Amino acid sequence: MFKTEFSVSKMDCPSEETLIRMKLEGLSSIKSLVFDIENRKLTVFHSEENGEIEKHLKELNLGAKRKETIVAKADEIKDNTSVQSKLLWTVLIINFAFFIIEITTGFISKSMGLVADSLDMLADALVYGLSLWAVSSTVLRKKKVARLSGYFQLALALIGLIEVIRRFISFEEVPDFQTMIIVSVLALIANSVCLYLLQKSKSKEAHMKASMIFTSNDIIINTGVILAGILVLVTQSKYPDLIIGTIVFLIVVRGALRILKLGK
Repeated sequence: MFKTEFSVSKMDCPSEETLIRMKLEGLSSIKSLVFDIENRKLTVFHSEENGEIEKHLKELNLGAKRKETIVAKADEIKDNTSVQSKLLWTVLIINFAFFIIEITTGFISKSMGLVADSLDMLADALVYGLSLWAVSSTVLRKKKVARLSGYFQLALALIGLIEVIRRFISFEEVPDFQTMIIVSVLALIANSVCLYLLQKSKSKEAHMKASMIFTSNDIIINTGVILAGILVLVTQSKYPDLIIGTIVFLIVVRGALRILKLGK
């Protein structure tokens, strides 16, 4: 049994971990994956020398670099699949619930920031859902679902960007800043709970100590929408909301393109 360590410079949150798991799921030589998000490190336990592992990781464009490959001890391999599945279901439900809440309140309050943030929540729910699907599905079916989800997410993001452009050049009412701030604060709390649950599970393993130093993109986005709401209040202008909406839609596009890569 071999143990290969990779540094993954762009692995900042559980979403990247899920993408990596999905990408490597079809390689039969892999026996276990150990993620250290705090130190941006991935350890792969595999039965034979396999250059496909590094190749698959580099295709995700997360800055993966192989550090070393050594012979592993049998007692080093740990399987926590059942625990991870339970947590994935938890964060999937939280993310999808807030997708519904944010997209509804976003349209009611005329806030593109909330609508964009809702699509980011949906993107995370899709990633977690695809990971759960992969547990009991064939690689071929997983790739088909990944492509469908990626195209769906990309289409929603592009429609959102078109709507942002339309609102930039036309007369629109100033969005309801109170709804923007309140809902975004709740979403921030929800994302923090998701991150806490995932990190708490990993903290049970000595090599999986994760901390709150590296927060997910979702938490940054929630903070951005809150700031946009405050700026809408101060300036009485629609533009802070449209600017943050544009940024978030572009982040969603990037996530969709990553998912589409899994379908290749």
